[in-house]
Amino acid sequence: MTTTPIHPAAAHMASELESQPRTWSIAAALTDEQAVLPARGERIAVIGCGTSWFMAQSYAWLRESGGHGETDAFTASEAFVDRGYDAVVALTRSGTTTEVLQVAERLKGRVRTIGVIGDATSPLVGLVDDAITLPFADEQSVVQTRFATTALALFRASLGEDLGRAVADAETALAEVLDPALVDAEQYSFLGQGWSVGLAHEAALKMREASQSWTESYPSMEYRHGPIAIAAPGRVTWHFGEAPVGLEGDVLATGARFEAGTLDPMAELVRAQRVALARALARGLDPDAPRNLTRSVILDD
Repeated sequence: MTTTPIHPAAAHMASELESQPRTWSIAAALTDEQAVLPARGERIAVIGCGTSWFMAQSYAWLRESGGHGETDAFTASEAFVDRGYDAVVALTRSGTTTEVLQVAERLKGRVRTIGVIGDATSPLVGLVDDAITLPFADEQSVVQTRFATTALALFRASLGEDLGRAVADAETALAEVLDPALVDAEQYSFLGQGWSVGLAHEAALKMREASQSWTESYPSMEYRHGPIAIAAPGRVTWHFGEAPVGLEGDVLATGARFEAGTLDPMAELVRAQRVALARALARGLDPDAPRNLTRSVILDD
């Protein structure tokens, strides 16, 4: 399906990336698991680290803006969870991330905790009150792709969204022939509004992790408050979802490329993942084992 030539070193990221339409469809059908998530009207926090934190941001915006209840998103190491929340959702692919485990231990017996976890055998399963495990979306690559988006698909479906368009758009993103100029750009700034801000942050993280590229990310309306200073020919400003009026023109005036994402923002993230993979391969890098990174951050006591 993908047009990206696959080096054996990138086999895990490539196959996991391409499986996303299937895993999203599975998550959308998990109605029993969705019912375990906090009920409408509950005041909640969502925690995670790295990629999971960015997905938490997207879920929080969708849940609160949809009238389902006040929802905060925190990176686990900086989480304010002693605020009288009705529940805390902990999102983690491995279920072994030290900061997440520490928060779960702190809340045990005090606040209902719900884990959304890739590895069903992880220690977090035994620490939370309710565990939603998504082993079909777990991954071997260090660079995370499908678990994050599949968890967000689960969250979106739990809020009543029909994911049919998102799945179809993901198929489109996977079938697209990547523009070499997009892959070979010098620098990328990813932008979003509302729930797509978290996805913009995640796109930038994927580019850094997989291909050691210079990437930044911002809420769309913040971009003109300084960051647009780096826009220039050979660089890309990539917007997820509908862009604010006038932004495209301001970017084009700098000589930079404005990539207007027309797909569902989750599918637009798939496009960015593909570009990150293509850049990694072009540089002779192995995104399944990126520099300085491990699959889970486990800290010494």
